[in-house]
Amino acid sequence: MSAPVLEVDHVTRVLPGPRPVTLVRDISFAVRPGEFVAIMGPSGCGKSSLLYLLGLLDRPSSGSLRVDGRATEALSDAQRTAVRLQRIGFVFQFHFLLPELTALANVALPIRRLGRLSGAEAEARALALLAKLGLDDEAGRRPEQMSGGQRQRVAIARALANDPAIILGDEPTGNLDSGNTRVVVEEFQRLAHDEGRAVICVTHDANVAAAADRRIHMLDGRIEKDDD
Repeated sequence: MSAPVLEVDHVTRVLPGPRPVTLVRDISFAVRPGEFVAIMGPSGCGKSSLLYLLGLLDRPSSGSLRVDGRATEALSDAQRTAVRLQRIGFVFQFHFLLPELTALANVALPIRRLGRLSGAEAEARALALLAKLGLDDEAGRRPEQMSGGQRQRVAIARALANDPAIILGDEPTGNLDSGNTRVVVEEFQRLAHDEGRAVICVTHDANVAAAADRRIHMLDGRIEKDDD
């Protein structure tokens, strides 16, 4: 069995203040390459707060979060940014594509930021990712010229730009109809099962949850049940 790519060890996140608020409380689990995991629970239960911790967009108040076996809580902001850029891809409910850029330029942007490829190589990789998602004909279009499903597939291509080990989705099908939801879910299954990535999605969508290999149920900031 392969080693976990993401490990959460007794992680708690508290918002400080005169009346501290606990967003995530003593959570532990691990995710291995090739797993498609759905995180479920009612609104306000801490799902998105947990996802921001997993994506190194926030820091735990206590506990440890390891990526590729490396503890991340003591890393500098620059080091955390580097880990995100190299190892983690994000797909959000609202695609957050830059409206002034074409699909090709949006996907190439994180490749350029990482700086390992030349401009021409970055564009070639971006075009290949778009083609894999059936979007090569949309490469020159801006987001406003594409459908919602197409925009979300561009967002998936952008998430894959630097070949991350971990894909995090925050309600990635929340704005899609049933047909486009099915396309996105099948792509997440392919990314996990065929490409060996760890795919973790916060979702209210029963179809997404049913397609996942594992469902983690949250309530009041805790894990209530883990169908591991």
